[in-house]
Amino acid sequence: MGSEGPSAVTIHMTGFKKFHGVPENPTETIVSNIREYMNKRGLPKGLTLGSCSILETAGHGAVASLYKTLQLAIEENDSELTNSRRVIWVHFGVNSGATKFAIEHQAFNEATFRCPDEMGWKPQKVPIIPSDGAISRTRETSLPIQEIAKALSKKGYHVMTSDDAGRFVCNYVYYHSLRFAEENGIKSLFVHVPLFFTVDEETQMQFAASLLEALAAFD
Repeated sequence: MGSEGPSAVTIHMTGFKKFHGVPENPTETIVSNIREYMNKRGLPKGLTLGSCSILETAGHGAVASLYKTLQLAIEENDSELTNSRRVIWVHFGVNSGATKFAIEHQAFNEATFRCPDEMGWKPQKVPIIPSDGAISRTRETSLPIQEIAKALSKKGYHVMTSDDAGRFVCNYVYYHSLRFAEENGIKSLFVHVPLFFTVDEETQMQFAASLLEALAAFD
């Protein structure tokens, strides 16, 4: 009758370490502290916070560790012996010029790095996954980002939806994650956050918690 509410969901999260021009990445702080923060705040019914991992801010050189991280979600879900539990990957990245939170709709099959990543790689117009075809190819999240953004806006956050996650490491990770999600029957989302200088740490922690609660509420 629809009274059961949303099904159980496990949300796994990633942030990034420092990179060129951003010596202190806010997403490393957010993801490192989110478990303690949510424990104090109280997890919504049905929500399990899974792995909280910090990724190297690198593309090709960090792919193996990225997939090892993504695979954790599948293995943990299989071990629970339930097919009713939803699994969502939420990736946080920083946009140093942003004043709002941005929920990313899609990723492009293109790596064009404006500066070398933390492993020294600086690709230009390279397909992220060659077998996917042209660099114009996109993969989109299956999550209802407009509704999620609206729910967060109602809570007072300055949040927008975006169709362009750039062509740097954020887009690179999101593209791989969306492909992995599609192949494994799970969901993926990327969110860009401002620097703490622009939006303070406490507000960003509250936003991350509210995002998790919003995701748990959507079936």
